[in-house]
Amino acid sequence: MRKIPRVIARAPIPMFRLGLGGLLSKRFVMLEHRGRRSGLIREVVLETIKIDGDIVYVISGYGWTSQWLRNVKADPRVRMWSGWGTGVSAIARILDPVEGRIVLDDYRKRHPGTVRTLAKGLGIEGFTVDGPLPEDIAERMPLVRLRPRR
Repeated sequence: MRKIPRVIARAPIPMFRLGLGGLLSKRFVMLEHRGRRSGLIREVVLETIKIDGDIVYVISGYGWTSQWLRNVKADPRVRMWSGWGTGVSAIARILDPVEGRIVLDDYRKRHPGTVRTLAKGLGIEGFTVDGPLPEDIAERMPLVRLRPRR
């Protein structure tokens, strides 16, 4: 699997901090989470897979090697920024693989061009527009539901 250079992956963070995340559209969300070892606040910008009202779904394209995923597993209390909004307290829940495959299947039907680009650019095996999804796809690339806390 190929990695996006860190400088590029982190470039949108200042935009969200300044309230300019709307320039990136609602397809991206900034997630603030706590480091599981350091306890320090960390930030990552992720592409949304699905938005259902105020619930946002994101994917860990790098699987369990992603530090943000390991951090939200340890402490699901997060803050998220979307569009022009400010940070909202939320709870992150890692979806079970069956739920994840359903969300991924819907995503690839709605965004075939993006799926082709991501699969090729990141070297994600089996993530195609046509044909069945591999049984283990949502285990290799876990999905996370972000629900605002009330």
